[in-house]
Amino acid sequence: MSGSSRKYSWLLKDAGARLLAIILSGQVLAVQAVQQPLTQRLSIEQSIALAQHYDPWLQANAFHQQSLDNQRIAAGTLPDPRMTLGIANLPVDSVDFNQEAMTQFKVGVAQQFARGQSLTLRQKQLALLGAQQALLREDRKAKIAVTVAKLWLDAFLARESIRLIEQDRELFEHLVDVAQSSYSSTLGQTRQQDLVRAQLELTRLDDRLAVLGEKQDVALSQLQQWVRPGLAHQANSVSLLKSEKKAIALTKLLPTIELKQPEFFVHQAGLEQQILLSYLLVHPAIVHLDNKVRASDVGVELAKQKYKPQWGVNASYGYRDNDNFGNDRADFFSVGVTFDMPLFTSNRQDKEVQSAIADSEALKTEKSLALRNMLGVFEVARARLLRLNQRHSLYQTRLLEQMHEQAEASLSAYTNDDGDFSEAVRAHIALLNSQIDALAINIERLKTIVQLNYFFTQDDSNGDRSSSGRSS
Repeated sequence: MSGSSRKYSWLLKDAGARLLAIILSGQVLAVQAVQQPLTQRLSIEQSIALAQHYDPWLQANAFHQQSLDNQRIAAGTLPDPRMTLGIANLPVDSVDFNQEAMTQFKVGVAQQFARGQSLTLRQKQLALLGAQQALLREDRKAKIAVTVAKLWLDAFLARESIRLIEQDRELFEHLVDVAQSSYSSTLGQTRQQDLVRAQLELTRLDDRLAVLGEKQDVALSQLQQWVRPGLAHQANSVSLLKSEKKAIALTKLLPTIELKQPEFFVHQAGLEQQILLSYLLVHPAIVHLDNKVRASDVGVELAKQKYKPQWGVNASYGYRDNDNFGNDRADFFSVGVTFDMPLFTSNRQDKEVQSAIADSEALKTEKSLALRNMLGVFEVARARLLRLNQRHSLYQTRLLEQMHEQAEASLSAYTNDDGDFSEAVRAHIALLNSQIDALAINIERLKTIVQLNYFFTQDDSNGDRSSSGRSS
């Protein structure tokens, strides 16, 4: 072998050794990153807690419940009595109070009573409407947990994908250097198309980094809308609100999100619908509709009270002055009862009752539709989780290892003048893609678990409602 040939062979082997060192160092850095303790960053649990605690909708709903509670108390009170003051039978010729025996100064009071059990029923209806506000808040918190967790995971996926690409970018830069050296050498086997291919892959990596950067910015911006008010409140300043460019930092490790009722997701066969219904029927969103139906049923009974007469009592006292001769005149006292007579009910009371019944039936249908929708969404998410679990296991046990072995073998063959440059590039691109795909599958698993945990949400007084997870 000539001196120039030995020199070129040494150049390729040295470059290959550097490439292998880069790969190994990247793997060591990845392991070290996993083993490093967490810094003070925003975890998925903290994000959910901040979003829930500082959600304006929850605060508005609490005020609405206070309003309904006050209305309930007021609804059980009788209307204020009516007072009347007047002079009766005053002669117009002399306007003399004691001229005529019929002239008197009258003081009266009247009190109206509600129809039948209207007050009690109205109180009961408002109590049900007030109680459902707490259920709406629980459902809102559960939905916030799902939304914020998905945004957090989307931002994490984009960030880690960028890290994987940047970690391998140096490898491809060295591949370009090796291709350039081989192409420039008269003894090199690299063709011009290999050099172009290496440069093209670098450009594609830059494009992927730009796309992932956009996704990360979008996810972080949406996440900030939920958590930034809480962060600003904790900092006791508005500096965080003014700093739009300052992105929040996420924890370095992927959180572990526990699946509620994991025994339901072991087998491929679907759940017994009655078992799932037993959980959905105590879900705040469904219990809320139950309360609306019950309040509507009370509204039907309230409408029926209008068939009953409305009673009222009145009493008055009439004072009379002495006559012109000084003789004493007796004062008068009057008492009476008033009531209306619902005789013409076909166009009023009947229609109001029919309207209330129709509203009640519509709400029952709304509940049935909500249950059917939740059952359908649950089954879809459950099937997706089972398939994602299969893919996750396949990647972790076989595919990633095989892709890594293929990449190492192709690179080793190329550096020993026994392989094709394009094959080495394709193998490492495939390895990078498989690593990103494995991460995406795991993120999608966690997002699906968060969605499934929503269906097992209960009121705080009935069970644990945490659906966020635990950061490692």
